[in-house]
Amino acid sequence: MDIVKVYNQLKKYPLGKNLFSFIATLKAPYFSTISPVVQELTQTSCQIFIRKRRKVLNHIGTVHAIAMCNACELAFGLTMEAGVQKSLRWIPKAMSVRYLKKAETSLVAICNCPDIKNYGTGEHIVKVIVQDLNQVIVMDADITVYISPKKEVQ
Repeated sequence: MDIVKVYNQLKKYPLGKNLFSFIATLKAPYFSTISPVVQELTQTSCQIFIRKRRKVLNHIGTVHAIAMCNACELAFGLTMEAGVQKSLRWIPKAMSVRYLKKAETSLVAICNCPDIKNYGTGEHIVKVIVQDLNQVIVMDADITVYISPKKEVQ
């Protein structure tokens, strides 16, 4: 299935981005904890919006670090699913994060991976940033992805 094609078809409709996002969280239910909305999805990039609301806050009233990590992993995962060659499979292997500022507004996690079509087998590091509504980077992540050939079904 071409998820970019599905996304582009759904985003034409009112609440289409929300519907696509809901479907994505059915595939990986843990992501529903942040109520993400996919704002953009191409074969090389993805943007995930998470609204600042009570269920994603920490004890000081800012967006919780793990909520931001979830947004990063979802942006990364959709980018990989959209862009990695169909003959290959991928899995995240590690994630290194830096918290740079307090996350005091709603947020956008941005994965931009222009070289993804050139990714062959092995490990690759993908950068994801999280910006607040003032476009200040509040967190960044380096996600190590392991790519290998898909096994043939016998």
